[in-house]
Amino acid sequence: MWGDISIAFLLAFVTAFVMTPHTIRLANKVGAIDKPEKRRINEEPTPRLGGIAVIVGFLVSCTYLLIIMTLEKNFFPFGEEQYFHKLMGFFIGIIILAIFCFADDVKGLPAIIKLIGQTIAAIAVVSFGTRIDNVNIPFLEQTLNIDNSIYVYILSVGWIVGITNAINLIDGLDGLSSGITLISCFSLIIVFTMNQSPIIAIILITALAGAIVGFIPYNFNPAKTFIGDTGAQFLGFALAVISILGTAKTYTLLVLISPLIILALPIADTLFAIVRRIIKGKSIKAIFSPDTGHLHHKLMKKGYTQKQAVLILYGISACLGMFAIILLESGIWKAISFALMIIAVIAVGYKDFFNIEQEKSKRESKK
Repeated sequence: MWGDISIAFLLAFVTAFVMTPHTIRLANKVGAIDKPEKRRINEEPTPRLGGIAVIVGFLVSCTYLLIIMTLEKNFFPFGEEQYFHKLMGFFIGIIILAIFCFADDVKGLPAIIKLIGQTIAAIAVVSFGTRIDNVNIPFLEQTLNIDNSIYVYILSVGWIVGITNAINLIDGLDGLSSGITLISCFSLIIVFTMNQSPIIAIILITALAGAIVGFIPYNFNPAKTFIGDTGAQFLGFALAVISILGTAKTYTLLVLISPLIILALPIADTLFAIVRRIIKGKSIKAIFSPDTGHLHHKLMKKGYTQKQAVLILYGISACLGMFAIILLESGIWKAISFALMIIAVIAVGYKDFFNIEQEKSKRESKK
């Protein structure tokens, strides 16, 4: 098991790292360049097809391992779990999503067309069997069975499309979406291992982490390339699908909540964006109008640099991941006490840190 996990990470890492310079040249060739504008943070034109390297790294690693594991262990059962069919749906969904996102990165697509692409990709995944069938409710000792119900399709497609957009919307600073996804991957690896989740889910999430690690050196500030819609939507799409696969053996409410907690930062940012845009635009259509009200924008308006804002959001994501892990392993009270300690420590040091950074920024502006 651990040998396969190591291979998944290293092969994805090497492939993505080697492929990223090729995506930079491709972006320059096809004109997929992110030019500076009012809503953008970058000051120089930057290629934005880095996500292709992440997708290739992920797919190369997973495909190789799945072939090897099948030959060695007859890995894919065509019986109850039907992982072969689920993975086929997952990979088909990735291809559909990548086609729409590549067109968006090169030419630009209306938001509604991108949403249609995400929905088609999610439907492909759900149609091949990756969905939540039932939930064990703690304390009530009963199972809410929603198998073969229209609600399971709506819930599953909604989850996949929602997380896809959550990661895409938070992709506003160098290394932000890729770093938050990486932290989420490591948290989910631990949760899946503790929960004795299917090995396929652990392999997939590890390969995703490896691909991000291979890409992220090119994406740190100042970024040589952006992950683009192709990459950001893929990251959210992959996280959403793998989190369902990772809870395939035990659909306890606590296990299902863990991915929600781990991804709480991008989910909250997305929900706030939806409410904010509806209130500001006084229309449902306003949801599709980009703005500068995201968490990373607010941090930079408070005086933090791009690097500092990214690191702060990394820290929040890491704390949420640890909260989910403690909750799953030790229960609610230990998790709450951990959260309260983190809040107390931040409250003590926040003002001093903010004043130091403000003074530093003033000194640099005078120079």
